[in-house]
Amino acid sequence: MTDITRIDTGKRMSQAVIHNGTIYLAGQVGKPGESVAEQTQTCLDKAEALLAKAGSDKTRILQTTIWLADMDDFAEMNGVWDAWVAPDNAPTRACGEAKLATPDYKVEFIIVAALA
Repeated sequence: MTDITRIDTGKRMSQAVIHNGTIYLAGQVGKPGESVAEQTQTCLDKAEALLAKAGSDKTRILQTTIWLADMDDFAEMNGVWDAWVAPDNAPTRACGEAKLATPDYKVEFIIVAALA
C-alpha cells in the first residue's frame, strides 16, 4: 500500500495531496476585489508555496486546469501565466469558462505536479 500525504487539511478538503510521487493541488483562487491579473498572480503564488511545502516546484508541474469566470479575460490571465511559467517546462494545460464558487472569483487554477 502506498502512503498518502495530505497538506493543510481542513474539515472539507486538503490544499494538497501527495500519492505515488504525484502532487495534486486543490483549486487555488485569488482575493475578492482583485483584477483578473492580480487574482491570477495570487493563485500562482499560492500554488508555488504549496508545491514548495510538498517538496517540489513549478518546473515539475505536469498539468494545469484553469477556469475563468469570463473567457474575455483569457488574454489578461495569459499575460501573468506566460511571465510565471518555468521556461522550457510548460505543462499540459486546459482553460475553460465556468461559474466559480462566488462571483468574486474570476479565475481558479488546479495543478498536478511531480515530486522533485
